[in-house]
Amino acid sequence: MFKKLISYFKDSYNEMVNHVTWASYAELQSSSVLVLVASLILTVVIWVMDLGFNGSLNAFYSSFGN
Repeated sequence: MFKKLISYFKDSYNEMVNHVTWASYAELQSSSVLVLVASLILTVVIWVMDLGFNGSLNAFYSSFGN
């Protein structure tokens, strides 16, 4: 059992060191900026939708209150 476990870790290490293509620092930066911008855009869209639904619900319920 331990031989299989040791073999697994050796193979995993070999895969990570010799076969995986790692992104460059510039690629990581551009990807991070892209994720940040997309997150901000999605945040603004959800915020605007929330304001719209909140205004609609307030108008709907205020028509019953008076």
